[in-house]
Amino acid sequence: MQTVATSREGSGASTALRVALVVAFAHGLTDAYASFVPPLLPRIMDELSISIAMAATLTVAFGIAGSLPQPLLGYLADRFGRRAFTAVGPLVAGVGVASIAFASTFWGLIFVLMVAGLGNAAFHPPGASYAARVGEGKGAGRRYSLFAFGGAAGFAIGPLAAVWIVQRSGLDGLWVAMIPAVVLAPLIFLGLPSDRDDPHAATLPPPPGAVLAQLRGPLGLMFGISATMSFVQRSFLTMEPIIVSEAGGSETLGAVALSVYLGAQSFGMVMGGLLADHMSRRTLLVRLCFWALPAHLAAVWLGPTSALGLVAIATAGFLGLATLPPIVVMAQESLPSAAGVSSGIVMGLAWATGSVGVLGTGALADALGPYPAALLCMPAILIALGLAFHPALEPVVSPPTSGR
Repeated sequence: MQTVATSREGSGASTALRVALVVAFAHGLTDAYASFVPPLLPRIMDELSISIAMAATLTVAFGIAGSLPQPLLGYLADRFGRRAFTAVGPLVAGVGVASIAFASTFWGLIFVLMVAGLGNAAFHPPGASYAARVGEGKGAGRRYSLFAFGGAAGFAIGPLAAVWIVQRSGLDGLWVAMIPAVVLAPLIFLGLPSDRDDPHAATLPPPPGAVLAQLRGPLGLMFGISATMSFVQRSFLTMEPIIVSEAGGSETLGAVALSVYLGAQSFGMVMGGLLADHMSRRTLLVRLCFWALPAHLAAVWLGPTSALGLVAIATAGFLGLATLPPIVVMAQESLPSAAGVSSGIVMGLAWATGSVGVLGTGALADALGPYPAALLCMPAILIALGLAFHPALEPVVSPPTSGR
């Protein structure tokens, strides 16, 4: 009997790993499209003659559409099945971003970016739920780190891919970017199990009111940390290519800065997920937030024009997003019957809140310039640090113990 049980456990672990790899790939595809927009902002500003604040509005509209609906879409995925949401999300995101090629006005861009954002929002909660599978117990942080690594790798590749396409074909040629999404979405669907075949899938999430009530407790603290770190990171991603452009740097240099930052985030997410399984998650969050502040200040101060500046940018990216895996796993453990909803709150709702703050960064940049505006935004990390110190996190952030 013990041999049979061990065999079943091994089979379950193998299945969980395979599913995590599939959604990690889908995450990379989805987030590659999500990172197309920032490096193209200087070109869009020139072609449409818009201000920095209006350019920031494009980023915010995209961010909000990709973030704010996540709790609702996560709830629907928990209730009606995650598979279709996880496969259709990358398709809609890719087609939406590629449709920048057909948008000739500011409001046209707002529309296609919001459509793309909805695809992003549809994917992330069920994707994270498929990946972490907290019902499996041990290893949720490691599995989520694979999922997170896929997304961060896609984020790192996206800026270079976007610039490569538009430098050869202009914005009008960006439509070709939808081809991978159209081809790969059916394969993602076929690679995922149906919720009917998944014993760890949530069968009936609690009512929305009961979920929102959890924001008064530790889930609200996790939300606050995630929202603050999102604001800082999105401010950096929006301002950095504009800073480089106004300093006389090339479009490629701005894309390199973003790719270094986002590429380092992929490694930060892996390390954050691994550490979340082996140490107090509260202590982990405190340390990551503490060191993220000087790293982000140095990244803005030095810029991508020197080796030291690139090291600072990479360090900032690594520390900034290493906070996400422990936060998501903690949130799913706090609401195990509604993993999609809880993921949507600490990812989507938090990211939307952070994105709204970038409107202020854009207005500040129009008044003072993008460089001082970015520097002034970085100390917001102190808010995340203060929340991470809150003792209410300790009961839900300790790594799970292994059974005999």
